[in-house]
Amino acid sequence: MEQHQEARTPGDPVAWPPGTLRSQTPEEEEPRVGGSAPAASVLDAEAYGASADGLWELPVEPAERRPECSHCSRPQKVCLCPFLPAHPLHISTYLYIIQHPAEENKVLRTVPLLAACLPKDKCKIKIGRRFSEERDPELSTICRKSDTLILYPGAEAASLEEFILDSPVYPSTIIIIDGTWSQAKDIFYKNSLFRLPKQVQLKTSISSQYVIRAQPTNRCLSTLECAAVALSILEKNNYIQETLLRPLQALCSFQLQHGAQIRLSKEHLLKNGLYPKPMPKNKRKLRKMELLMNSVKI
Repeated sequence: MEQHQEARTPGDPVAWPPGTLRSQTPEEEEPRVGGSAPAASVLDAEAYGASADGLWELPVEPAERRPECSHCSRPQKVCLCPFLPAHPLHISTYLYIIQHPAEENKVLRTVPLLAACLPKDKCKIKIGRRFSEERDPELSTICRKSDTLILYPGAEAASLEEFILDSPVYPSTIIIIDGTWSQAKDIFYKNSLFRLPKQVQLKTSISSQYVIRAQPTNRCLSTLECAAVALSILEKNNYIQETLLRPLQALCSFQLQHGAQIRLSKEHLLKNGLYPKPMPKNKRKLRKMELLMNSVKI
């Protein structure tokens, strides 16, 4: 369940916190010997409180978001539409993106670029952490079909390239989870629907080109890159991968030209003695670090 915070409408007056720079009124003050005038400090506090009252009641202007391109969802000044295909790619595979809610508002997300390259009826985005037959009958039906795959690495996952060679039913749909690795793990293991399709993984030696965002290992790919490789395999067309990666390359190039830095993977930092944090004391986390250093899949 998502927690809702009580929001204050811009322009609503803010109540003065009790006991903050509020002096007593003359009627409330204790009698002074000889009826002497209030001390200067009290007068200063009254003057400050009176002037501050007006500031607290001023309307708060909401932060303005930069206008976004309706096609690529990037700010208009850094629109990436010139790097998108002139027409959506022609594909026969249906792609379902299961997106963690935290990814929806990230500035450097890749899913909008992916969706802008594909036909709307072939790329569907489902946002959430928990899915069931009652909540999403469409997704439940898709997961139960024999020609649906889910792309998630693991010991039980088959190589996508090898699977399509031996499978009697050629896949028509592939599901990809969009989120950090911990978010994707949570979604995969806590939704029984996602263990119904055949689990596959990519066995590729390519390194991620999404260099402005750190990855756990050198083999980890962004959601867009996973979709690009998987669709090129399923469609047997390398042009798809090249076309989908073009806007990602342009995004990273622009960010690097304007101050962003190349983010090396945790695996690379550990192997080269560059990891900036102390090694964890927790045995499970320490074991993961050791596996990263030895290039063992976790």
